[in-house]
Amino acid sequence: MMSADVLEQTTLRERSGGLGGTNFLVTGAHGFIGAWVTKRLLAAGARVVIFDRDADPRRLRLIMDDEEVARAIVVTGDITEAGALPPLIEAFEVGHVIHLAGLQVPTCRADPRAGALVNVVGTINVFEAARLSGGRVKKVVYASSAAVFGTARDGRAVSELDEPQPSTHYGVFKRANEGNARVYHLDHGLSSVGLRPLTVYGVGRDFGLTSDPTKAMKAAVVGLPFRIRFGGRTDFQYVADTSDVFIRAAVSGLEGAHVFNLHGETVRVADVVAEIERTRPSARGSITLDETPLAIPAEFDDSAV
Repeated sequence: MMSADVLEQTTLRERSGGLGGTNFLVTGAHGFIGAWVTKRLLAAGARVVIFDRDADPRRLRLIMDDEEVARAIVVTGDITEAGALPPLIEAFEVGHVIHLAGLQVPTCRADPRAGALVNVVGTINVFEAARLSGGRVKKVVYASSAAVFGTARDGRAVSELDEPQPSTHYGVFKRANEGNARVYHLDHGLSSVGLRPLTVYGVGRDFGLTSDPTKAMKAAVVGLPFRIRFGGRTDFQYVADTSDVFIRAAVSGLEGAHVFNLHGETVRVADVVAEIERTRPSARGSITLDETPLAIPAEFDDSAV
């Protein structure tokens, strides 16, 4: 998935001393990808400061034991409050920021104003906190999305050279963040990496349309029927791999304002259902799908990464 020219190929454990002595602020760490980023950081020896509006660490507890969960420092707060983050960066001597807090497509559709406050204003607050850190934070790594590209293209893999044409409020908000990140570098020299995941799956994925394949896997295990609300082809990315890319971006020496697509394996949703049935024969016929493909590109070209 990665190119040594941009983000280092070595695993986090292969680094000299791992990430011991490094301090990370992870916003939205009680979410799906955030929980996995936290898990991987703690395993590599980093100190992690969690900032999340939700105080419930249920997703962390799905993938870590209580002792591991207790190693993270948890601060409950609202990303839309301008003054929330600078004191944390100073108090915990944060050197790396991974910004994952945000509202997803359904919420942004139902309440665009709330979506803009969290996804756009909240992201500006993260960049402002980094800017005000006095050089302590040199780079912000943040989650963008495949949704910046809008409706599906002509079947080819979409690269960073393709023009984004978002078709949802969520996609527009994510595209705005990419533009604001560029301006922060132009005006203040603050570097950033925005990463565009697509269909990320794994333990803890429980919200959003592209969570359906993960929910289908869980349903098969517990013996319940489930219908995946989309079909066709999509780019599946395992959450542990995705999380590692966020971390590698944060500790890389990459300067400037960059945005990268993330690519995993592009397969048909029907083939995923078939694999679920092969692995869990008792689920045969209980997992169904809608044949309508997602209204975003089916495959990413991540050669720039």
